[in-house]
Amino acid sequence: MYILLTDALTCPRCGPDFGLLVLSDRMEDRRVIEGALGCPNCRTSYPIRNAAADLRAGASAATESAASTESAGAAESAEPGPTEDGAEGAMRLAALMGLAGASGLAMVAGPGARHAAAVSALVPELEVVAVTDRPDMDPAREPGVSRLAAGDALPFRGGALRAAALTGGAGDARLREGLRVLQAGARLVVDGAEADTAERLRALGAEVLLEEDGVVVARAPGRPVELRRNAVR
Repeated sequence: MYILLTDALTCPRCGPDFGLLVLSDRMEDRRVIEGALGCPNCRTSYPIRNAAADLRAGASAATESAASTESAGAAESAEPGPTEDGAEGAMRLAALMGLAGASGLAMVAGPGARHAAAVSALVPELEVVAVTDRPDMDPAREPGVSRLAAGDALPFRGGALRAAALTGGAGDARLREGLRVLQAGARLVVDGAEADTAERLRALGAEVLLEEDGVVVARAPGRPVELRRNAVR
């Protein structure tokens, strides 16, 4: 996990107004390999193992056995995702997210998180946060990628992300969270979207830019921000 990502992370139990502190046991190239993220408010500790952080709100998150984690991770990787495989899928996702020339932080959540490394390679100034609902304690370590496990409540400060993709569809809670964590005017991509996704996003104040079979691209409320270099990269 990239060390400066901690500036954007928040406690999933206490909410987006409560940041986290990083306690590093092992670091390599400004990435935390082993350690924990701690909330000064509720005193909850969220583990970082093999560079992957488990930021699920449940009390069992920090104590889940490695065996069950490995089994769950294998099951998730076997599920078909809504995006294409390989370089084509990564290019498609980056284009939908509007990442040309971007820097800072972007998130890919759900099955499409498998494209995180390829998306980061296409946009070298970008740190891509790959979010799934299960911790992967033995992930491949890839440049420009931080891996998190999280629930519907995304553990980011409001306005922290340059772009976000919710792959595999999204319920109302995740749509609200996806818009909340975006910079004003940034793009939210919903891949694997249900038929009423565009309508639900409009009700949340977003501007729908693209609506086609299974894919919706929306712009977060507010004026688009000018692209600029960000201290995160």
